[in-house]
Amino acid sequence: QPRRALPVLLLEELHDIDQRGLLFLSVIGSTAGLTTMEYELGLIKDLKQVLEKVLPYKKDYAHNFTWADDNAHSHLRSSFIKTNLSVSITGGKLDLGTWQQVVLIDFDTRPRQRRIVVKILT
Repeated sequence: QPRRALPVLLLEELHDIDQRGLLFLSVIGSTAGLTTMEYELGLIKDLKQVLEKVLPYKKDYAHNFTWADDNAHSHLRSSFIKTNLSVSITGGKLDLGTWQQVVLIDFDTRPRQRRIVVKILT
């Protein structure tokens, strides 16, 4: 049974940002993803259901046979969601909607330490 892939809220507040620029985030690895969404329990549940329907855990993926593991769906979900994200900065604040937050989703079946590279271009 896979771990429950729950989005983790990132960047609730950023301090000391230049007035204008571009924030670039990249999670290192091929079984996690970065996206924006309304960080709300109903939408988190909905996203998990959609991903399970489109890229289910229990399927005969070639990757699982090649490497004798069970995380092909993790790699595919990461490819679907993507591992990087950019957000513009205006007036020292991220240009996000009222209900839009930046989240990390770890899709892997095993615990992993995740490293996120953060760059700000001004």
